[in-house]
Amino acid sequence: MANRTTFLIDGFNLYHSICQAQNDLGCRVGLKWLDLRSLCSSYLHIVGGGAQLQEIFYFSALATHCQRYNPGKVDRHRNYIKALRSSGVKVELGRFKEKEAFCSLCKRPFTCHEEKETDVAISVKILELLHLDRCDTAVVVSGDTDVAPAVRAAKRLFPSKLLAFAFPYARHNAELKALAHVSWNIDRKHYAKFQFPDPVTLSPEKLLSKPVSW
Repeated sequence: MANRTTFLIDGFNLYHSICQAQNDLGCRVGLKWLDLRSLCSSYLHIVGGGAQLQEIFYFSALATHCQRYNPGKVDRHRNYIKALRSSGVKVELGRFKEKEAFCSLCKRPFTCHEEKETDVAISVKILELLHLDRCDTAVVVSGDTDVAPAVRAAKRLFPSKLLAFAFPYARHNAELKALAHVSWNIDRKHYAKFQFPDPVTLSPEKLLSKPVSW
């Protein structure tokens, strides 16, 4: 019997890991044009039990507040989302929310933005997938402990299901590892190995080129 395996990817946790990998590897070419389907498929042998890729969910948010000083940022992200969707990845977008903060250096308040809903969305999706019996194994690609309560609940409510963590490069977390039935660290070199082609073919008439800075 096949082990239906679904991946849930924390987009920003992975993004910052890719940026660090680029720096640590001294890459002249960016690694952000990452083919998540190929990357996830390459780890099915670690999941074991006849693991077969079922679904991939990518959770992120568009940084529209950056448009004023970095006008291409959102467009690049949107193009990447198009590439992901063309490969069958399901994209779920949260939002950024304004937050008041205080600068300890200049002693003045300022407005910043923080990503909202992604961790909650991942947590809810884990429980939804298991409740609806849409997978046998759920693999969370993140090193963020905010999803830990959902994983604990999933283990209690669905003892026959498997929970796994794939830690992005330099995002290993011992607490999450202890919760998982299976866990592994993503090799930074795999970011370079599993890239989308440039361009990505969206249709016979439409090609999508990799952003220059990616």
